[in-house]
Amino acid sequence: MTYLDLVNNVLRRMREDEVASVSESSYSKLVGDFVNDAKQFVESAWDWSALRTTITITTTPGVFNYSLLGSQNKINVLDVINDTSNNFMDYKSSSWFNNTFLNQTPGSGSPQSYTFNGVNDDGDTQIDIYPIPDAAYDIRVNVIHRGTIYGENQQVIRPEILSADSDKVVIPHMPVLHMAIALLARERGETGGTSAAEYFGIADKYMSDAIAFDAQKHPDEITWYVS
Repeated sequence: MTYLDLVNNVLRRMREDEVASVSESSYSKLVGDFVNDAKQFVESAWDWSALRTTITITTTPGVFNYSLLGSQNKINVLDVINDTSNNFMDYKSSSWFNNTFLNQTPGSGSPQSYTFNGVNDDGDTQIDIYPIPDAAYDIRVNVIHRGTIYGENQQVIRPEILSADSDKVVIPHMPVLHMAIALLARERGETGGTSAAEYFGIADKYMSDAIAFDAQKHPDEITWYVS
């Protein structure tokens, strides 16, 4: 569902006229803001399958710090794989990396470990890897990227909110739609029979159903084992 479709769905349910563009009026812009707020809420509620993607890094000999381009500090890392050496890389704490690099002589070779190290000037998440690469290695970082939307022609990873009328959300749209309705109903104060609290309850039901359906795709992630 496009950004414009979501806005018009909200407007209809609030007994308002549809618009040809989200920017058509101050009220449609307000609805657009609530749609974006709702999108943020829903994105953060679950590790949606639709938000899973892979960021690939090709190392340079002697360089241990790399930026995850396009991540904008809105990612959860699922795993990191040294695709060249065919091994999963282990997470290590910042203290472990500081001790290795500052109190010892760091080694070089095929990367086996990683840690997070702030963001770059563009706001993208940075990672350090160890050992320091001695050659070019392809590192696959499998992530959940909150902020993924569809442009007109292709999926793009970018942190911007929905802006173009044709932008599409990749997460389930019904929770987004009904959360936006609930937010607008609360701001408006009257909806002709349904309270804002009831709208939030409806949104929560759509959210829980969507999470239940999506969770079936990754049953291993919701199963707890006694260690």
